[in-house]
Amino acid sequence: MPYPWTTAWVTGASTGIGRELVNLLAAAGVRVAATARSADKLAELARRSPSILAIPCDVTDRAAMRDAHDRIIASFGRIDLAILNAGVWDQTPASKFDAGRAAETMAVNYLGLANAVDPLVAEMVARKGGHIALVSSVAGYRGLPLASYYAPSKAAATSLAEVLRGELPRHGIKISMINPGFVETPMTAVNKFPMPYMIKADDAAMRILRGLQKGKFEIVFPWQMMAMMKLARLLPYPVYFWLVQNVIAKQASEPEQ
Repeated sequence: MPYPWTTAWVTGASTGIGRELVNLLAAAGVRVAATARSADKLAELARRSPSILAIPCDVTDRAAMRDAHDRIIASFGRIDLAILNAGVWDQTPASKFDAGRAAETMAVNYLGLANAVDPLVAEMVARKGGHIALVSSVAGYRGLPLASYYAPSKAAATSLAEVLRGELPRHGIKISMINPGFVETPMTAVNKFPMPYMIKADDAAMRILRGLQKGKFEIVFPWQMMAMMKLARLLPYPVYFWLVQNVIAKQASEPEQ
């Protein structure tokens, strides 16, 4: 199917899934604004296609994100699709929990979404159209070992997507939530534990765009991780915590051979 968008905004666009999304959209003729902190990486990306507009910005800076949004509107006229993809992963056991690092993760993974949603919703409500996709994770389904910062931030992202989906369609705005499993990116490259059913970043980007084309609310992949994590959501606490303590935590603490 041809893409139904003429313009798009992708955050977290300098590497991984975000970069692949920008490349795929631009190759199809969509005008794409690419946002990330690295101006150099965005400039290199923009040289690939005249359809790519580099907009360097830190998603944790609320005023800067509003300015970035306004610059895109000034250039493109409107944003048909926004894929809010910026995120960070901090692998830390709960025994070494640090509130400062928790706040830093939440600032990117949740407030980074909010800082984009704010101007996007205001403009899209006014014109009664647009599509916002929030990238969460299967890690947002339940608390997982080594994810004492990441999992809560993704649970917040999931909750925000659900709230927006419940209220904004009446204003003509489509909402999607993207829940990837393990994807081969610089973010997951630091992991020393087994990552089952890992897929490539370009594969993930294609799955995301197919789901968005179809207007899906939840886009989750691969199916094996979806099945495992959705089953985990249904388990009563005694069973789930037994699995965490005796199976999952043990695997997470053992480096891959």
